[in-house]
Amino acid sequence: MIIDTADRLKTTQEYYFSVKLQEVRDLMAKGKDIINIAIGNPDMAPSQATIDELNKQSNIPENHGYQAYRSIPELRKAIAEWMEEVYDVSLNTEYEILPLIGSKEGITHISLAFLNPGDQVLVPELGYPAYGAVAEMIGGKAISYSMIEKENYRPDLQSIQQMDFSKVKLMWINYPNMPTGARANKKVFEDIVAFAKKNHLLICHDNPYSLVLNEEQPLSLLSVDGAKEVAIELNSMSKSHNMAGWRIGWVAGNKSYIDAILKIKSNVDSGMFKPMQLAAVAAFKNPESWHTARNEEYKKRRELVYRFLDLLSCSYDKSQTGMFIWAKVNPAIGTSDRLADYLLYHKDIFVTPGMIYGDKGKQYIRVSLCVKQDVLKKVIERIETFDLKEI
Repeated sequence: MIIDTADRLKTTQEYYFSVKLQEVRDLMAKGKDIINIAIGNPDMAPSQATIDELNKQSNIPENHGYQAYRSIPELRKAIAEWMEEVYDVSLNTEYEILPLIGSKEGITHISLAFLNPGDQVLVPELGYPAYGAVAEMIGGKAISYSMIEKENYRPDLQSIQQMDFSKVKLMWINYPNMPTGARANKKVFEDIVAFAKKNHLLICHDNPYSLVLNEEQPLSLLSVDGAKEVAIELNSMSKSHNMAGWRIGWVAGNKSYIDAILKIKSNVDSGMFKPMQLAAVAAFKNPESWHTARNEEYKKRRELVYRFLDLLSCSYDKSQTGMFIWAKVNPAIGTSDRLADYLLYHKDIFVTPGMIYGDKGKQYIRVSLCVKQDVLKKVIERIETFDLKEI
């Protein structure tokens, strides 16, 4: 290169799946038949009504221009109505909702909007790597906080309270949790809101999994009294509506927080394609039967994943929510990366080693349910005669 890269690249690593998927592609190019059961990439289609609306709106010439940075009013209205119906949360469509080109992108917008170099961010000891990676990338510092495993991986607020909060501005939470699949309840959310008020920090709740294999009432942090004073919430159509590649998410919260995030977003992108926004409006009208059918398919796949994990002598909690199964590796095997490498290089199966989600994940693997049943059956066949002594 004719110039040096920015200093931030000295501490910023390429995303794990970006690197590992290239390795998988290289193995496949050499003739390996790798089966990917690592990625949470929904393989089922959006509803037919969603696709039909996209096709219809794409044929209207005037729909192909730039759109408002806050999105079209119809989309914000659809999000507000959906939040009210699903979570019993009332939002002002004009000022308390900001659609995003994916909620992952929103993590960056939020971090840029509220963090200065040297500011600290609390991230779960098991959680999405982007929370901490983005903070570090812009000069902040990610501080891992402890969770109580036996209490559904809730934040250990008593332990966290012992920290020095002088530089802490944000705290990321994620329920249903990824990777563990643990759910939070209303009391946990109420405690977190009270904790934020006491310590003067902003809670950022990432909530994309609450409609997937969740046998309980879906919860939003914003349903807690007073939450809008100290919290914002990200959500997405990726998992709940099988629209991962569409990159449609949103952030909701108090107008002052939304306005701050908009200042960043408006300098980064120029709004979403209007036909996609109108198709998203159609998707929000999917009947309950559509969501039930999606979850029924995931249940069938989950049973096959249980069989796969049983053959590997892994242990797991059947109360997990979401589109993954978080499983503990048999101590006789060693750490998760050892098992993951064995499966990839000797059985042509790609699973996620839990250590990428934090040090507490070294003994776990994560398996995706975004794989068709016949493919999962093939995975099971490949390890039908698995013996711990092989590793």
